[in-house]
Amino acid sequence: MSERDQDQSRDFYAELEEARQDAEEENSPTQDDQESTSQGRAVVPTQDYLPERLYLLPIHNRPFFPAQVQPLVIHRERWEETMERVGNTPHQSVGVAFVGDSGVDELGPGDFPEIGTAVKVHRSQTEEQQIQFIAQGVRRFRIVRWLSKTPPYLVEVTYPKEPIEASDEEARAYAMAMINGIKELLPINPLYGEELKHYLNRFSPHEPGPLTDFAAAITSAKGPELQEVLETLPVMARMQKVLPLLRKEIEVAQLQSEISEQVNAQMQDRQREFFLREQLKVIQRELGISKDDRDNDVDTFRERLENLEVPERVMERIEDELGKLSVLETGSPEYGTTRNYLDWLTSLPWGITSEDQLDLPRARKILDRDHDGLTDVKERIVEFLAEGTFKGDVGGSILLLVGPPGVGKTSVGRSIAEALGREFYRFSVGGMRDEAEIKGHRRTYIGAMPGKLVQALKEVEVENPVIMLDEVDKMGQSFQGDPASALLEVLDPEQNVDFLDHYLDVRMDLSKVLFVCTANTLDSLPPALLDRMEQIRLSGYIAEEKMAIAKHHLWPKLLERDRIPKKRINLTDAALRKVIEGYAREAGVRQLEKQLHRIVRKAAVTMLENEQDTVKISVNNLEDFLGAPTFRKEKVLKGVGVVTGLAWTSMGGATLPVEAARVHAKSRGLKLTGQLGDVMQESANIAYSYTMAHLKEFGADPTFFDEAHVHMHVPEGATPKDGPSAGVTMTTALLSLAKQQPLDRPLAMTGELTLSGQVIPVGGIREKVIAARRSDIFELILPEPNRRDYEELPDYLKKGMTVHFANRYRDVAKVVFA
Repeated sequence: MSERDQDQSRDFYAELEEARQDAEEENSPTQDDQESTSQGRAVVPTQDYLPERLYLLPIHNRPFFPAQVQPLVIHRERWEETMERVGNTPHQSVGVAFVGDSGVDELGPGDFPEIGTAVKVHRSQTEEQQIQFIAQGVRRFRIVRWLSKTPPYLVEVTYPKEPIEASDEEARAYAMAMINGIKELLPINPLYGEELKHYLNRFSPHEPGPLTDFAAAITSAKGPELQEVLETLPVMARMQKVLPLLRKEIEVAQLQSEISEQVNAQMQDRQREFFLREQLKVIQRELGISKDDRDNDVDTFRERLENLEVPERVMERIEDELGKLSVLETGSPEYGTTRNYLDWLTSLPWGITSEDQLDLPRARKILDRDHDGLTDVKERIVEFLAEGTFKGDVGGSILLLVGPPGVGKTSVGRSIAEALGREFYRFSVGGMRDEAEIKGHRRTYIGAMPGKLVQALKEVEVENPVIMLDEVDKMGQSFQGDPASALLEVLDPEQNVDFLDHYLDVRMDLSKVLFVCTANTLDSLPPALLDRMEQIRLSGYIAEEKMAIAKHHLWPKLLERDRIPKKRINLTDAALRKVIEGYAREAGVRQLEKQLHRIVRKAAVTMLENEQDTVKISVNNLEDFLGAPTFRKEKVLKGVGVVTGLAWTSMGGATLPVEAARVHAKSRGLKLTGQLGDVMQESANIAYSYTMAHLKEFGADPTFFDEAHVHMHVPEGATPKDGPSAGVTMTTALLSLAKQQPLDRPLAMTGELTLSGQVIPVGGIREKVIAARRSDIFELILPEPNRRDYEELPDYLKKGMTVHFANRYRDVAKVVFA
C-alpha cells in the first residue's frame, strides 16, 4: 500500500469518526435534559424517536447495517426530490434497502426486501450528477405498508426487536470470538487502518447485536448472504451466521498476504541482485578490470582471429563489421544481427587444416576391420588414397557410393575419414527442398542462418574434413528452389574454390573438403550433378559375405549393446546360414541385423523365465525364435515357354522368370501381364516381332503365330517391373513355346534385343550374378559387350560359374536349344 493510499485511508476514517462524533453530540442530552431527567423525565436519544414513515432509497452492491457509518453516493436526477423531502423532516432519516441487480427504472414494491436499515443523513453535498452524504446506520426496520409506490418511495415501518436467545456466557463467548477475529483481520488487511481499531472500541461484548452487524459489514461476502444476515433478527442466530463469514474473510486475507509477501520477496531479491550487478559493473569499470558488453564482444572476436589465417578480403569485411559493432547500441536489433554475423565469420576455421595420413597399409587395415566383403570397393578406395599420396592431398574429389539400402555406404564414408585421419561430418539431403539449406539465407531475413556446409566447417573446426551428403537421390524441388542445382557449385572442384554462402556473403574455399555422397539409384540425379561425381558401386552381399559380416560385426555388436556375455547365447553356423537364406535375402544386412536382434531378445526371455545359464540356437529350434521362414528355397521354373531372366532393382539383383503360353488359335495376338512398364512392353513387342520373323531360321513352325493368341506373363504381378534388359529372355520364352522345347538345365540370361537380332549391353552385371548364385543357377548368358564387366568381378563371385557371351540372338539360341 503506497503512502498516498494510506493518507487517503486515514482521511476517510477520520471523516467517518468526525461524523460519528457529530451524531453523538446531536443525540447527547443537553443540560436542560439532564435537569429534566433529574426531575423524573427520561430523555431518550434522537434515534429512539425514529419516525413511523420513512422515505426509501435502493442500494445495489450490498446491504447497509445499523452498525455502519459510510458515505453513500446516489444519482442526483433520480433521487434529488427524495433527499429534499428527507432534509425537510425533523429526524433527517431515510430508509435504505438492498435490491441487488434489479434495474433502477423498473423498481416496484416487489423488488424491495421486507427488512432494511434506517440511517441518519449527515453532510449531504450535491454535485453535478450525484448526491453524496454520510449515512449513519441506526436500526433495522420492517416495511408494513407502502404509501407511495413510485419515487419518492414512502413506506410505513416498524422497528422490530432483536432478542438474544442464549445465555449471557454463550453470547459473550461468541462476541469475544468475533472481536478477536476482527482484530486478527486488521493487521493482515492494510485496508483496515489504525482508525478502525478506535472505531471498534465502541463495541462491547455485552452488546453483541451492533458488534455482529459491524463484523458482517466489514466482510467481502456477497450481497444476498449479507441481506440474509440483516433479516436475521435473533442476535444469537445472526452471530452464528456472521462468524463463519468472518473466518472465511480472515483465510482469504491471509492467503492474499502470503502471495503478496512472496511476490514482494521475489521482486526485492531481483532488485537487490540488479543493483548489486550494476554497482559491480561500475566498480570494475572504475578500476579498469571490466568492460561493457560491446567491448567484450569486440575483444572476443579479435581473440578468435589471432590464430587464424583469414583471407585479406574476408578480413576487410570483418573489420568493417567490427567498426559498425563498436558504434551500435547493445539494445538495438541491428546490434544483434551484426554480432551474430561476426560470431559466424570468426568461428570458421580459416587456414586450419588437419594432416592427411596417406598410409596405405593402415588404410587397408581400417577398411578390413570395419567391413567384410566389398573387396572391389576397398581396392578402389585404396587406389584413391594412393593417388593422393603422389598428389599431396585428396582434396577436390567427390565420391558417389551407389548401392541398395543396408550395404554399408554410410559406414564406408566413416572408414574413409578414419583412414585419412580427417574429421567426419554427415548430413542427409533426403527430402531437402530449400536451396537455402545448402547456400544459406540472406542476412536481411529474420532468423537467417548459414548453409549446412558452413555449419559443418564450424563444427569440425578444420577446412579439410570428410563431409558426407547422404541420400542425394532423394532431394526434392519446391517453389523455394532446387537444392540439387545448388549442389552443382559445391561439388565442382573448379567452382567450389570460391564458394559463396548467401549469409556470409564472402568467398570460401571448399576445394580441400572430401565430399562423399550416397545414393540408392542414379535415375533421379540430374546428369549435370552426376557428371561431377566419381561413382563407386556397392552391389550387395552374397551369403558367404553376410556370414562373415554377421559373425564379425553384427552378432558381437548386439551382444555388447545388451550386455550379454557371448558364452550365454550360442548361435551355430548352420542356424546363421538359415537365417540369411530364409529370413534376410535382401542385398544389404539391415534385415539380417533385425532378425539377429529378435534372436537375442527371445533368448533373454528364455534365460530369465527358465532360469537357464545358456541358450543354444540351432537349425532345429530356430523357428521357435523367428517363426516360419519368410523365404523358401526357390525352384527354378521349368517347362515349355518358361525362361529365367536376371533383373536389377534398387534393392539389388533378382531372378525374373518369364512365362509364355498359347491361349487359343482363334485369332493372333499378344497379351502382356505382370505390371510391366513401358520399356518392358516395348521389349516384349520387339521379341514377339523378331521371333515371328525368324521362326524358320530356328527350326520352328513358321505358321505357329499366324493364328495363335499368346499370353506372356512375368510372375509377381503386384510388383511393378521395368527396364531394358529382358528382350533376350522374352525372345527365348516365345521361341521355346513355338518349338515346344523346354530348357533342359538351370540357365539364366540377361540382355536387350534389337529388331535385327543384335544383343546390346545392360547394367548391373554384379547384382545379377549375385542373384543367380543366390538361386543356385551357375550358367548364365550375358551380352558380349558386358564381358569386361564380368571379368572385373572378384574371383569368389565367378567361382563355379559358366558364362556364355552373345553378340546376336543366334548365339543365344545355340546355347539354349543345342
